[in-house]
Amino acid sequence: MTVAIEQRMSLDDYLAYDDGTNRRYELVDGVLVEMGAESTINIQIANFLFAYFISLGIPHYLITSKTEVAVPSRFAKTRYQDLMVMTEELEAAMEASARSIVLPEMPAPRLVVEVVVSPGEPGEENYDRDYGSKRREYAARGIPEYWIVDPTHGVVMVLVLEGKVYRELEAFGEGECLKSAEFKELALTVEQVLNVGRE
Repeated sequence: MTVAIEQRMSLDDYLAYDDGTNRRYELVDGVLVEMGAESTINIQIANFLFAYFISLGIPHYLITSKTEVAVPSRFAKTRYQDLMVMTEELEAAMEASARSIVLPEMPAPRLVVEVVVSPGEPGEENYDRDYGSKRREYAARGIPEYWIVDPTHGVVMVLVLEGKVYRELEAFGEGECLKSAEFKELALTVEQVLNVGRE
C-alpha cells in the first residue's frame, strides 16, 4: 500500500517519520510503500542462510536480516532485504546509528540476499522490481554480491559486481552447488537452500 503524501520525502524525512504504528515501509522514490507480511518460506530460507553463514565462521553480529539499505535513485529510496552479510567496517558504522539502515555514507555490505516468493514473469511489477530495479540499485550501491533466491522457479542466482554492473555468475538449479566470489568456502546446494536444509 502506497501512502499518499503532498510532496516526496527526503531520506531525512523518512528516517524521522513515525505514524505511531508498527508498520514497515520502504521509501520508493520519495513515497512511502507499506511492506506486506512475510511468507513462511521467505523467513525459513533467510533463517537457514543465517545459520549457514555462522557455520562458515562468520560472526553472528555481521549477519542481519530486514536491515534497510539506502540506494541511489533520482528521489530518496530504501530497500529491505532478507539477509545481509556486513563487513566489520559497516558494522562499526552502524553501531552509532539509532536505526538499522545502511546510509549512503556507510561502507557497502559484502552480500545481500533477496528471497523472491511471488516473482511473476518479466514485465510484471514484482519480477521487474526483484530482477531489475534492485539489481541496478544494489550494483550502484557497490554491494559486491547479490543473490536472488527464487523458490517458485527453483533457482538461486548469484550476481557478482564487475565495475558498476552485476555479472550473473550463474543461475543455479536443481542438483547444482552454489559458487560465490565472496565466499569461496561455500558448500551449499540449491536444494539445501530451497528446502531450508531438509535435503
